[in-house]
Amino acid sequence: MRTINVAVSDEIHAACPDFKGCMVRAQIENTTYNEELWKEIEEEISRLTARNTTESIKLISGIAATRRAYKSCGKDPSRYRPSCEQLIRRVIQGKGLYQIDTVVDLVNLASIRYAYSIGGFDLDKVEGDKVVLGIGREKEPYEGIGRGTLNIAGMPVYRDSIGGIGTPTSDHERTKISLDTTHFLAFVNGYDGNAENTKACGLFIAHMLEKYANACDISVEEYC
Repeated sequence: MRTINVAVSDEIHAACPDFKGCMVRAQIENTTYNEELWKEIEEEISRLTARNTTESIKLISGIAATRRAYKSCGKDPSRYRPSCEQLIRRVIQGKGLYQIDTVVDLVNLASIRYAYSIGGFDLDKVEGDKVVLGIGREKEPYEGIGRGTLNIAGMPVYRDSIGGIGTPTSDHERTKISLDTTHFLAFVNGYDGNAENTKACGLFIAHMLEKYANACDISVEEYC
């Protein structure tokens, strides 16, 4: 499996000095739907709805820190909500999670369980051997999954050798996971600086990939 080097730019270090990340890579077999996984998702949804409201979720450490990161980088987090906040808000409102495919669904489970925005990618669609986390520029082209053109100026963004592949609000159409994906890449974004929790989220994703996506050759690496 390909090696990917991930780097955090000086501009992110300046705007978000507490940032901790965790990268997960694995060889996988994706499927349309997994009933046992969805039982775990429904259990997590029950736990979330029992202890949260649409207002209290803004106080959850991972979400609050990501919102602060947006402000530090120059983006309004209420207009461009981080994906984790979007997912948990849907759950609290009783709308449930979208069912996409097994690998995307388990990444969403990890996101709502650990309250981090997670970028999930088809590793074979990532160009080059290095990904850099920086800040989006004015008029930088970016097509969010299911969102069309997304204004990522002032938003944290992962870039490969071609351009942006992921932000905490939406990943890019170019590198999205599909049923044909066999090599998986994910970045867990811990803007709250909790390295232990960020790694725990990465290890949880790895475990879920083993359990539900027949994963092998798994790598979990921290970065900051």
